[in-house]
Amino acid sequence: VQLQASGGGLVQAGGSLRLSCAASGRTVSSYAMGWFRQAPGKERDFVAAVTVNWIGRITYYADSVKGRFTISRDNAKNTVYLQMNSLKPEDTAVYYCAAKNGVEGIRSPSAYSYWGQGTLVTVSS
Repeated sequence: VQLQASGGGLVQAGGSLRLSCAASGRTVSSYAMGWFRQAPGKERDFVAAVTVNWIGRITYYADSVKGRFTISRDNAKNTVYLQMNSLKPEDTAVYYCAAKNGVEGIRSPSAYSYWGQGTLVTVSS
C-alpha cells in the first residue's frame, strides 16, 4: 500500500484546511486509517482514525482535536480526509496518514504498517 498525503499549507489561527490521503497499490476499504502529527523536536502523536466493521464506520480522536477535526473516508476513491477547523498555532506540525489491519493499538504509531510521506501544516497566530 502506498499512501500520498496532501493539502497542507499556511493558515491563520481560526482557519481551516482539509488534508487528503490517497492510497494506491491495494484497496484500503477494510483497513483502519489514521492521521498522526509530529511537531519539531516532539514525538509523533495520534490525531484521528477511522475503522470499518459490520456496524459501520467508527472514528477516534485525540482530545486536543475533538470537536475541531473530522476524519472521513471515501472507499470508492480509496482516500481518507482530515477536515481541520478552528486551527490553533499548536496544531502546527507535519501530518502523516497511515494504514493498518485491525483496531488494536489504533492510537499507537507503532501499530501501523503503512505510512505516507507527510504534509506540513503551519498555523500562524
